[in-house]
Amino acid sequence: MERTFAIIKPDAVERGLAGQILSRIEEKGFKIVGMKKIQLSLSQAQGFYYVHKERPFFNDLCSFMSRSPVVVLCLEKENAIADWRTLMGATNPANAEPGTIRKDFAKNIEENSAHGSDAPETAAFEIPYFFSALELVG
Repeated sequence: MERTFAIIKPDAVERGLAGQILSRIEEKGFKIVGMKKIQLSLSQAQGFYYVHKERPFFNDLCSFMSRSPVVVLCLEKENAIADWRTLMGATNPANAEPGTIRKDFAKNIEENSAHGSDAPETAAFEIPYFFSALELVG
């Protein structure tokens, strides 16, 4: 079994889409082993997205992610990282496949409704950034 990290981003939570996204996650065979709704501070968002600090979108991304609550998740299944990325769809919803979260729910490339780890090393950083071992119930 593999674990990955996911976020239902502010744009989706603000529009009341978290339940629909969670349903899709479970329908695709993911086990939710950790979940909480939180409000990120700007500094927490900056710490999480630190890898992008030199990118031109960093400040806008951190402001967006800290503007309202998000739902953070730890998901588990075989091939969880790749399968979650497939279910999310392309970063730019205009390029996402029909039936993906980003195609169906995202507003645009900046407000694209979902985040997911892109590699085992990323998941190894992202999961404990938000969850203690005691909060992950397999």
